[in-house]
Amino acid sequence: MRWLLGKDLLILRRSRVLVAVLVVYPIAIALLIGLALSRSPGKPKVAIANLAAPGAAVELGGSKIEVGRYYSQLFSEVQPIKVKTREEAVQKVHSGEALAAVVIPANIAAKLSSVLSQGQLEVIYNGDALQQSVVQSKIQAAVAQANLALSVQIRKLAAQGINLLLQGGDLSRLGIAQSHLLGLEQAPSVLREAIAHQPPGHVRQELLRVQELADFAARNLNISKDVLATVGQPVQVHSTLVHGRRTPLDTFAVVVAVSISLMFVCVLLAAGGIALEREDNTLARLTRGLVSREGLVVEKLLLAGGCSLVLAFAMLAGIGAFVTLDWSRIGLWLAALVAGALAFGALGVAIGALTREVRAASLLAFLLSLPLAFLALVPAGAVAPALYNVIRAISAVFPFKAALQALDAAVNGAEPAIGGSLVHLLALTLLFSVLARIGLRRA
Repeated sequence: MRWLLGKDLLILRRSRVLVAVLVVYPIAIALLIGLALSRSPGKPKVAIANLAAPGAAVELGGSKIEVGRYYSQLFSEVQPIKVKTREEAVQKVHSGEALAAVVIPANIAAKLSSVLSQGQLEVIYNGDALQQSVVQSKIQAAVAQANLALSVQIRKLAAQGINLLLQGGDLSRLGIAQSHLLGLEQAPSVLREAIAHQPPGHVRQELLRVQELADFAARNLNISKDVLATVGQPVQVHSTLVHGRRTPLDTFAVVVAVSISLMFVCVLLAAGGIALEREDNTLARLTRGLVSREGLVVEKLLLAGGCSLVLAFAMLAGIGAFVTLDWSRIGLWLAALVAGALAFGALGVAIGALTREVRAASLLAFLLSLPLAFLALVPAGAVAPALYNVIRAISAVFPFKAALQALDAAVNGAEPAIGGSLVHLLALTLLFSVLARIGLRRA
């Protein structure tokens, strides 16, 4: 087995182009998938036509809120292309320079100041469905954030007005000639003193009714500030994780990329290695007495698993220079990579043993690997429950999902725990090794 392993390594050393393809191609595919998972779409280019007057502001209760602050929330979510007219904005969309255009009307400040009508923005899209889907969610998120920021400012102004009514204060900042306002909290005591000097009669009864009104208003206006805070943000999100811990998307993308590289290299190398022995008609001579069929399966498994393990660990360590990873868990990393490499190697050997030539084995390994990876990444709820159960059953029979879960648990501490995934991978290693042995006996 030692000489057989040396022979295979010598073949790999002479086949430099093949080795380069085995290394570069899986890494490229894995990194592209990882980037697709971890990176949100960039800021789309959007033409902004601001038709409002310079310095336009929303006036509420004598205070002003600059509309420019509202615009800045829109600009933060996109790459703004400032234009002067609506026609120019439409032309930018037609030419493809901008994916969409936002037209801010001239009367938006007056509408917002009236508090009786909503300000309206016009959003112009082109006819491309894919580009619409990219930019529409960005603009909706930007408008939602801008609305929230504006409602917070309006709520603060309203709360200031309520405080002024309750406690009294200086009115000169509101442009009112009277310099001081009596607060509702002081009104009951002033009324009581006035009532005490008032003789019994109709006037005294009316003053008592006014005192009751002042007491009621003072008690309930204080609650209005809490009501405004609730209306400004009626729903808050409190996240609860049922088990495990939240895995950041960027570190999960690292796990996906490394798992795909491990699978590609291991399955392709193992399938091609065992099929090469059959294609070169060396299988019968090897198994005649030099090495047993079981030993041949183990040798190909160790060759593919060892090479893919080195590549996957180097890839994980290299990505760790750019993404924060917990290096104290390196022992768990190695355990997950070793178990995954063995399972993928056994799968590759089984494929190579059941086919007759290298091209067929490599093609079957390639065609089988990508669907397995994508099936394992299908989330619950994305398809019908019956179909998802079928996907789970298929993923359980092949090593990718178990390897992904083991590496995710090792790198990120995610659920399920790594122990169950390691046992699953070892069981699949045994299963596919048996299938490979059966395939070699038939050969």
